[in-house]
Formats: sequence, structure tokens, C-alpha cells
Amino acid sequence: MNRNLLQRTVTGTFFVALLVGCIVLSPISFALLFCFICALSVNEFCNLMNKQDDVNVNRFVCIIGAICLFLSFFYCNIYPGQYSILIAYVFILIYLLVSELYRKRKSPIANIAFAMMSQLYVALPFALLNVLAFQSADDSDFTQYNFILPLSVFVFIWINDTGAYCTGMLFGRHRLFERISPKKSWEGSIGGCAFCLLAAWGISLFFGDVMPTWKWLGLALTVVIFGTWGDLTESLIKRTLGIKDSGNILPGHGGMLDRFDSALMAIPTAILYLYFL
Repeated sequence: MNRNLLQRTVTGTFFVALLVGCIVLSPISFALLFCFICALSVNEFCNLMNKQDDVNVNRFVCIIGAICLFLSFFYCNIYPGQYSILIAYVFILIYLLVSELYRKRKSPIANIAFAMMSQLYVALPFALLNVLAFQSADDSDFTQYNFILPLSVFVFIWINDTGAYCTGMLFGRHRLFERISPKKSWEGSIGGCAFCLLAAWGISLFFGDVMPTWKWLGLALTVVIFGTWGDLTESLIKRTLGIKDSGNILPGHGGMLDRFDSALMAIPTAILYLYFL
């Protein structure tokens, strides 16, 4: 138990330091890291789906599509309006459909469905991180990289997870979604949310020029609610497949999807929240 805790602590500390460092350092380090994570996550998702009987997702093309989508969003957010670069990604989607005519697999519909799901459920949220990271510059056709919004989403997720775990261990009595995740409790979720709102207030003291306090609080609440649903969605997938972890790439923490399950739903909804306001 102590060895496992030490392993989790070392891996988690290194992983958080890597993410924070690459996000803060520069837009290039940000793009390289998350393009790599996006590719690994899609690969992991396809491997999970291919464990089912008669399912054979075209894993290589799905990974290429994920990389293409991320880099296209990266380019489009640096140079707004240059959407023609997405044409290459459209051809990849068409290929995923047409190729099933010639692959002669037992379950082409499942292959197509899971291939498209790898793009919509996994690749797209990572690509949308670029929308959070780049804001329009005044009197310019270009945008400026600002690390605070993408970083804040991950900070809220981490604080919510930690706060929910600690609060749930101390006070958890009522199960949040026992059929999917027996360990999660309402008390833990409320505690994690409270810690997140406190963190949002603290962030607003230093980055009030980005947006006012009430918007920071609203962003934190959005991340907590939809991040929890994202976590439960991945738990549903794993429970359906009869597995504990999505992978083993992170010692003591499982796979990439296990680490970013909350973010897959929190990132798109955070963007919707900010854009509607």
C-alpha cells in the first residue's frame, strides 16, 4: 500500500509539473505536449474498443486524424479565419467511412461508430484547448497566447478531485452514482465544489483583468459539474467493458483517459460558458 501511494505521488507530481510547465512556458510547448497527449488518448481509446468481439477500429488513421485536428485548431487560432487547413481533416473522416467498404471486417458499423467517437469524444476536446489558449489581440489579425484559461480548467479539475476525495473520505454517506462509481458521494462532490469555488476566488485576485470574480466562479462551477459527468462517462465505458483502468502508461494512475476523463467534458463546456457570456 505504501509503495503504491509513493508511486502515485511521484507520478502525479511529475505529471502535474510537466503539464503546468508546458502550458506556462510557450505556445509551442503547449501544442507539442497536448498534441502528444491527444494522440496517446485516441490510441488508448481505440485499443479499448478493439478488445470487443468483432470490433476492429482503424487505430492508425484515428491517431493521424486526432493529430491533424489538434494542429488545425492550433493554426486556426493563431491565424483566425484560415479554416481551409481543416480540409485535410475532412478527407481523413471520409477515408474512415469509405475504407470500411474495402476492409471486409465483421462489424463495419461498429468500426465506423467507434472511429468517429474517438474523434468527437477524445480528439475534439483536446483540440478545443486551443480556443481557450488564444485570445484575439487588439487591432491585429493575430491572436495572443494566454496560458491562464487552459491552466485554470486543469487546476479546477485537480482541486475538485482532491477536495471531493478528502471530503468524501471524511463525510461521505450518500452515493452520488452508485451504479457507475460506487465510491463517489454527494458530500464529496459538494466539498470538491466548495474548494473549487474558493480557488476561483483566489485566482480572480491575481487575474481579475482576464475576467471578473463572478465569471471565475461560474467557470469553476461549470468545470466541477461537467467534469464530474465526464468522469462518470468514462467510468461507464470502463464498467461496460469490464476493466479497471483505461491503460497503464502512468504508473499508479492508469491511462491517459483515466487522467483526462473530466477534461474531455469540462473543456468544451468551459468554452460554451465563456462564449455565451
